[in-house]
Amino acid sequence: MKKLITLLLALTVACGALAGCAFAEESVELVVFAAASMTETLTEIKALYEAENPGVTLVYNFDSSGTLKTQIQEGAVCDLFISAGQKQMDQLDIAADASVNTEGLDFVDADTRIDLLENKVTLVVPEGNPKGIETFDALAEKLAAGDVFMAMGNSDVPVGQYTQKILAFYGLDETELAGKGAITYGTNVKEVTTQVSEASVDCGVIYCTDAFSAGLTVVDSATAEMCGQVIYPAAVLKTSEHHDAAKAFLDYLTGDEAMAIFGNVGFSPVN
Repeated sequence: MKKLITLLLALTVACGALAGCAFAEESVELVVFAAASMTETLTEIKALYEAENPGVTLVYNFDSSGTLKTQIQEGAVCDLFISAGQKQMDQLDIAADASVNTEGLDFVDADTRIDLLENKVTLVVPEGNPKGIETFDALAEKLAAGDVFMAMGNSDVPVGQYTQKILAFYGLDETELAGKGAITYGTNVKEVTTQVSEASVDCGVIYCTDAFSAGLTVVDSATAEMCGQVIYPAAVLKTSEHHDAAKAFLDYLTGDEAMAIFGNVGFSPVN
């Protein structure tokens, strides 16, 4: 009987150990919706994070923050959302002002929401800068005179919204300029970047991080007075089935290793 009890105890311990190993090695597919301007940095981070966390697979969906917000609202699977603007995050956050969250959407876990990064809005030109545009001041003059063709983001894209503020700062009428053929649009910042890279426009307004990744020449940067701070909020969603894993990855993004990668392309911590 003593031997039988000993054997049963040994089997119990062995089974427990096996169960613990199975739990530890359980794989998690973490779906991250992130602004298109984070494509290069988050792709680099993916390789590092997965190597350090073999049970986690990161699946990214990059697009304009407005498009991502709509996809989340319509039921797309998403564990972590990183927006290029506060507006799109606020539209999903029940704690946000009702004037922004007009539909009463409740997707954001407010306890996890942080301001992750700051970016800069920049004026970029194609190789050789054929129109000789050196500053936002000069761009405003040329737009008013009808002497330049500029690319910017759509109105539902954060970089487009920042550009709208810059146009308003200079007293320029966007609708009038578009009607005269002085402006063309992109559905996200990558489309605007491509138009400048291919020299299909005379200039474009994009983030400094996209300019760096594309090797474009930055001729000027917008001030906070012109368009405000460019803040990237991030949060785990209430609908996530992997809340702890999503929070762990978000915590990693605030650490030194990830921040060094972000900093290499022009992102900075929020002050």
